[in-house]
Amino acid sequence: MKKQYGFSLIEVLVTLVLVTTGILGMISMQGRSIQYTHDSAQRNAAVDLSNQLVEIMRANPQLLFSNFPPAQPASSDLLKESIFYKKRGSNYSPAPVALADGDCTAPNTAIKQRDCWLEQAKSKLPNATALLNEHFYVCRSPSPTNTSTPNCSDDKGSIIEIQLAWNVKNGGCPDLRAPNETTCIYRTRIEL
Repeated sequence: MKKQYGFSLIEVLVTLVLVTTGILGMISMQGRSIQYTHDSAQRNAAVDLSNQLVEIMRANPQLLFSNFPPAQPASSDLLKESIFYKKRGSNYSPAPVALADGDCTAPNTAIKQRDCWLEQAKSKLPNATALLNEHFYVCRSPSPTNTSTPNCSDDKGSIIEIQLAWNVKNGGCPDLRAPNETTCIYRTRIEL
């Protein structure tokens, strides 16, 4: 019997199939990784924008609460209407004004602060301008019983609910609460 040296053709083909399958799996994981990294960056921007808006509201308690310090020991009783509220399908009231260059370096009024925040949202979130009317809102909300659906239907409650939205590629939003395949949302509720 002769000794065999080397590999047979079948062994080489099996090895080639296994290596090719592994490489294709790695390429697929890389694509998903890029998609999730992009989604994470957009969500971080939305979280940051929500926090900025909350801080603007806290800096202007007279436009949000009927009772606030120093007249009262703590802020209480959210106003029914505020320049910070925006219902779904409507615009802010009063409507945002066109800002001149430099207006956002040190905005001196609550309306300018809100409008500068809105300009930041439009620049940081993809296609936010087109989604502003339908998918952005800031409203009073009752204590959440179901966090997957918005609770701003009656404008009652002691919690502020904020929702921001942005566009992604078709099927690129992993959030099941998203209104459609190309729109991602970030929704938060906070008691001020």
